[in-house]
Amino acid sequence: MVSTFLGPDALFLISGILAVLILGSVVGWLLKIVVARRQPHAIIDNVIARVQTWWLIAAAFAVAFLIGRAGVCLLFGFASLVALREFLPPQVARPGETVMRLGAFYLALPAQYLLLWYGDERLLPLLIPAYAFLLVPLMAILAGDARDLPHRSVTLYWGLMLCVLGVSFVPALLGLQIPGYEGRTGFLLAFLVLVSQLSDVFQFVWGTLAGRHALAPTVSPSKTVEGLVGGVLTATLIGVALAPLTPFNPVEAALMALVIALLGTLGGLTLSAIKRDRGIKDWNSYINGHGGMLDRLDSLCLSAPVFYYWVKFGWAS
Repeated sequence: MVSTFLGPDALFLISGILAVLILGSVVGWLLKIVVARRQPHAIIDNVIARVQTWWLIAAAFAVAFLIGRAGVCLLFGFASLVALREFLPPQVARPGETVMRLGAFYLALPAQYLLLWYGDERLLPLLIPAYAFLLVPLMAILAGDARDLPHRSVTLYWGLMLCVLGVSFVPALLGLQIPGYEGRTGFLLAFLVLVSQLSDVFQFVWGTLAGRHALAPTVSPSKTVEGLVGGVLTATLIGVALAPLTPFNPVEAALMALVIALLGTLGGLTLSAIKRDRGIKDWNSYINGHGGMLDRLDSLCLSAPVFYYWVKFGWAS
């Protein structure tokens, strides 16, 4: 795992990421000086905050990859924990609710990432559904609070499936065995994360520059058709540029990136619909310029499982 990011391909990828971050920082501050004249400017200030946060995110990924599989599992396990806390509404003081949530946070979530830590993906798609549909009712019954169980537990089910199961497919990529690609699966993770996140970035950029027609105004007013098309096409080209680091040829990489970007958008719209239903704009506010953890992970909740199984059945042994 560590060796994946010590070769010339890794230096190429790291150099590219650093170049993009440096360019984003320079452009942001030039806009602040020339356009905003050092005065508050909502869009420019948001861009600068986003870039500054991406520096921290890149540093977190670098440390995780240097540690190896354990570091990556810890990083995404922590991200899932925070995202699940954001997704679940304030806890209701009922015994059944407390027991079900404690089981989700301290049993199901750690067990899912421990499986990945030890390199066993056989139960990856089964553990969370088994907990949600078998142990959750049992816990509520044992707590003596099973009344209206289906209605009360549906939010917990959604949270576990999206924030834990869906996200856990990202580090699961490290366990794939691909003939002729041994020790390089970290690049698959980088491909998925870069394409999905840059699709979000360029949808924001294209939407700001050329957005005219709202994509889903009742769900996400800031998303536009022009932003979607520009962001997805840009992400597809990025996928082609990353093809040499993957087991895909350029056409396969383009198709992969296209699907990742579209599923990432669908994931974002799905989570946005839930936010609007709750009357909130962001899941939280502690990630500067991005909102909460789930605001960053929403593009991976649906795309990661599809990408994992596509690679598993198409390339892995």
